[in-house]
Amino acid sequence: MDTGKNWRIALIGGPSGVGKSRLSYPLAHRHGAALVEVDDLVVAVQSMTTPEQHPDLHHWLTHPYHSGQSATFVVERQIALAEALVPALDAVVRNHLEAGDRVVIEGDYVLPSFCARWAGTGEVAGVIVHEPDEARVLANYLAREPESGPQAHRAAVSVQHGRWLVEQAGLHGVAVLPARPWSTGADRLDDLLGS
Repeated sequence: MDTGKNWRIALIGGPSGVGKSRLSYPLAHRHGAALVEVDDLVVAVQSMTTPEQHPDLHHWLTHPYHSGQSATFVVERQIALAEALVPALDAVVRNHLEAGDRVVIEGDYVLPSFCARWAGTGEVAGVIVHEPDEARVLANYLAREPESGPQAHRAAVSVQHGRWLVEQAGLHGVAVLPARPWSTGADRLDDLLGS
């Protein structure tokens, strides 16, 4: 089901609640690619390490998230976790390149610097999905997790994290995809990755 796009691995990053899954699943299906969710890698690496070995990977397990923490603090911890995860993501990308697989890797912990570093291979493309509207992210969380009620603090964290990711994407020459309109998101993502 290959449509001729030249990427072998697509890296889809962006903060929580902006619609990465809404884009990555159809992209993987459209190109007959496997899908790797970075959250699964976090869980796997945490299960094989200790907080003493990798404190940044275990921060949210040893210091549970709560809405009393500043958005800046939470974003800094998210970035630290993403940076600590880089060796595991490197191994996954390298493995799929060597195997010749086509795969979509998506998650909150895909950094623009990581995308840029692998872009030089000519087989890896990266995009950061962005939603700047806090009310929209809040609505996304409520639709996805209605049992949790409104998650205003989490939405504020997501928007602040998104601003940082967009800034970093600009510094590293990584494409940014506006999350909306959703109806054209998959096609716009495909266009960005294929260029």
